Amino acid sequence: MTDSEKLDLLLKQIGAMDDRFTQLDNRIMKLENGVTDIRLTLENEIGPNIRRVAEGHMDLSRKLDEALKVENEKEMLIIRVNTLENEMRRMKDKINSFA
Repeated sequence: MTDSEKLDLLLKQIGAMDDRFTQLDNRIMKLENGVTDIRLTLENEIGPNIRRVAEGHMDLSRKLDEALKVENEKEMLIIRVNTLENEMRRMKDKINSFA
């Protein structure tokens, strides 16, 4: 193989490598664009939506706490009424026992 043939072969291989590097650069650019799109989606859509859901959850939690507070007060009033009814019944029984 002559020096000229060797140089031609070397140039062909370098050309092929250059084509592969160009293809690789294109793939990397596409990948970078995809990553940028994902970041933008996370930043502009998913993050705010998660915050909205969290805020809604907090509101529901507050409403549940308020509802439970009312329910607890209701139970306390029921207990108090039962106690007062029993006291009233005992007083009636005492009054009736004197009559």
